[in-house]
Amino acid sequence: MGIDAGFDMVPRLSKGVVDKHNWDQFISSIKQHYRDDPQVETKPNYILFKAGERPKLPFEGHKFLRFSSKVSGAKAAATRAQSYIDTVTRVARVHFGSRVQCWNDGADRYGTYDWGEVNESIESYEQPESHTSIASFLTGSDPIKELGIPVFEIKTIPGKGRGLIARFNISKGTRILCEEPLITTRPMPPSELELFLAARLKALPRVSQRQYLSLHNNYPGKYPFANTFKTNALPCGAGSIVGGVYPTICLINHSCIPNSHNSWDSNAKHETIYAIRPIKAGEEITIPYDKGGTSATRLAFLKEAFGFDCTCRGCSRPPSDLQASDARRLRIQSLDDAIGDPYRMQSRPRQSLRDCRSLLQALEEEYDGCAGALGARLYYDAFQVSIAHGDQARAGVFAERAYRARVVCEGEGSPETQRARALARRPADHNSFGLCSMKWKSTRGMVPEGLDTAQFERWLFRE
Repeated sequence: MGIDAGFDMVPRLSKGVVDKHNWDQFISSIKQHYRDDPQVETKPNYILFKAGERPKLPFEGHKFLRFSSKVSGAKAAATRAQSYIDTVTRVARVHFGSRVQCWNDGADRYGTYDWGEVNESIESYEQPESHTSIASFLTGSDPIKELGIPVFEIKTIPGKGRGLIARFNISKGTRILCEEPLITTRPMPPSELELFLAARLKALPRVSQRQYLSLHNNYPGKYPFANTFKTNALPCGAGSIVGGVYPTICLINHSCIPNSHNSWDSNAKHETIYAIRPIKAGEEITIPYDKGGTSATRLAFLKEAFGFDCTCRGCSRPPSDLQASDARRLRIQSLDDAIGDPYRMQSRPRQSLRDCRSLLQALEEEYDGCAGALGARLYYDAFQVSIAHGDQARAGVFAERAYRARVVCEGEGSPETQRARALARRPADHNSFGLCSMKWKSTRGMVPEGLDTAQFERWLFRE
């Protein structure tokens, strides 16, 4: 038996530039720290620690889930296993902050990932990934060149037209695709938009013209360019009136319980797709087109706006399950409206926080534990309630959770992710600090320690 201890990386690292850079710096720090230690050996693809159960750190950070070992018993003591665990954990926290989730089963604190998933990740350390170009895979572009290999293929799906199918198992938090728009524009009358798009298309390379003209048009006939744009455009940011059309992202089909999230990066001026839940090889990659609401509301909207009858697993549930889902969707909308009421946040903040927890539970149940950006938004709402009444301790925790959720669905480098990370470090920098009152005044360092999960959640939501 014995006691296992270590840390998990939550969420796991992506293959993007920011995460890769941070991991490379972390590995460099570990190598430097242990350069004269005979128990730490650099292998071709990982660092091996000859202590305890011989934990490893891979050179490819996106493969990493856990660093741990037995820390009790004669073998662990003789090889100073606990010392290695403590030191590597401390260095990891410098580079990754709250993503480093420590655990010790001797203290009834357990890791996030199950051991089957962890062992599979460790086995992958032995095989470095191919860096074959996928330029020939996508027509005229290589939007996921940072991934090194194509993680999806474009296929015709019965009843849906073309769509994206996962070629491999895709982990939660993986960046699937990144593309710049072929064309962006603001709303304008159809005749004016048709002329505008005709001029813009004429200026594009021929391969881009073909990509645009190959996209589905729900409204054939008059104004073919404008109606193709209307069918496919995604808003360039939440609430933006500017829309963009993409050669590959616009092929991704809808689900009311999606496995991926699309977001606009206002700094880099591109759209990204991240997996918000594990996606199995052969599974279709999906994003939401709907605006929420009950199944009847969603079906009517999707039929009118996009011309199809939704048969996703959210809409194809048995009648009793669909009824329960509709009730949750109505509750989600009701709670969201209540939380967004500024007078209520000022006069009854404790109730607003309780509603945040109720909304979180409803989202987790409705979206099978993968609420994606909806969860990130919820944590930011809870942050605002707390910081408006001077509570930096709880606000910092909520901002950390918003940050982790944003990393999963938008990546480390997104502006919203970076904003949440900054607020987690310095919650009082928010312009709402103390706006309503200072009756909950606390400092960032007043987060209690030694509570179990249930006790901590009760403290966090002031129950």
